[in-house]
Amino acid sequence: MNAILVNNDNSLSWSYVPDPVIKADEVLVEIHAAALNRADLMQRAGDYPPPPGCPEWMGLEIAGVITEMGEEAKANSHWKIGDKVCALLGGGGYAEYAAVRYDMLMPVPTNCSMVEAAAIPEAFATAYLNLFIEGDLKEGNTLLMHAGASGLASVIIPMAKAFGARVITSVLDDEKAASIAHLKADRIINFAHEKTADVLKAELESGHSVDVAIDCLGGAPMGDCLPYLTHGARWIMIAALAGTKTEIDLKNIYVRNVRIIGSTLRSRTPEMKAFILSELVKNVWPKIESGAVKPTIYKVLPITEAEEAHAILERGENVGKVVLTVK
Repeated sequence: MNAILVNNDNSLSWSYVPDPVIKADEVLVEIHAAALNRADLMQRAGDYPPPPGCPEWMGLEIAGVITEMGEEAKANSHWKIGDKVCALLGGGGYAEYAAVRYDMLMPVPTNCSMVEAAAIPEAFATAYLNLFIEGDLKEGNTLLMHAGASGLASVIIPMAKAFGARVITSVLDDEKAASIAHLKADRIINFAHEKTADVLKAELESGHSVDVAIDCLGGAPMGDCLPYLTHGARWIMIAALAGTKTEIDLKNIYVRNVRIIGSTLRSRTPEMKAFILSELVKNVWPKIESGAVKPTIYKVLPITEAEEAHAILERGENVGKVVLTVK
C-alpha cells in the first residue's frame, strides 16, 4: 500500500510501505478519508512522536470500511466485514489501510458522509474528554473555548451548546469573527479590539462567569484571566500556541478553588480512549444524527495533496476541518 511519508527535507511524499498485519484484537480498515489535526504538524516537525507500535506516518482519525478481522475482534465485538466505521488512531491514518483495535472503532453516523465521519474521532473525542470528563460541564454552565476558528472549536462550541451550556469564544479579527457566526457562540472575544481578561471580568460582574475554559493558547494572558472565573472553575490547558509562560496569583487559585488541568487525548491509555469513544457513541451520536451537532468541513483534498493540506493549517486559514480523501 501507499502512505504519506516525511522525507529528509521535511517534504511529504505518497510512497510505498508494507501492508499492515493485524493482531488478534484488530481489524483492517480500508481508508476512504483521513482528517488533519494540528498534532500532525507537530509530528511532522519531530515534536509529537507516535506512541510505541504505531506507524511512523501521520493521521489520527479516519473513516472507511472493515475488510479483515482478527479472531479476538470477531469474538468480542459486534463488528463485521463490510461495516462502515470511523476510528481513532495513535497514528498511521495517512495511508490506504490501517490496523485498528476493535474498541477504537465507531459506526459512521447515519447522516454523515465518509469525509464528515473522518472529521469526527479525534476532534469529538477531545471535545468530549475536556468538556465532560475533565471539565464536568453541566447544563447552564458557561464555557470559554479559545481559538474559535479552529477545527476543534468547530466541534466544541456546538457540542457544548447542544448540552445546554453558554459559550464564549475568541478569534483574532473581524474576518474570523464573521466566519464562525454559524457556530452560534453567545459571545465572541475579538482580539483586534479587546482582551480576554477584560471580557471575563465583565462577564463575572454580570453574573455569567466562566465555569470551564478550554485553552489552546496559554501565554501571558492566561494568568490574567484566572481571577475572573466562577468559584470552583476548571481551566483546561490542551496546548500553548501563544506561549508556555504566564504569571499566576496562587492565592486566587486556592481561595476561589480554581483547578488548572493539563490534558491531551493522545497520552491516554487505550482503555481510557475506548471508554471515551463508547461514551461518544452513547451520548453524542444521537445529537449528530439529529443534526444538533455536525463536523464543520473547511476543505477536502486528495491524499496526494497532503502538502497543501498541511499548509492550510500552517497558515491558520481553515475554519473547521481539512480532510484528505484516499479512496
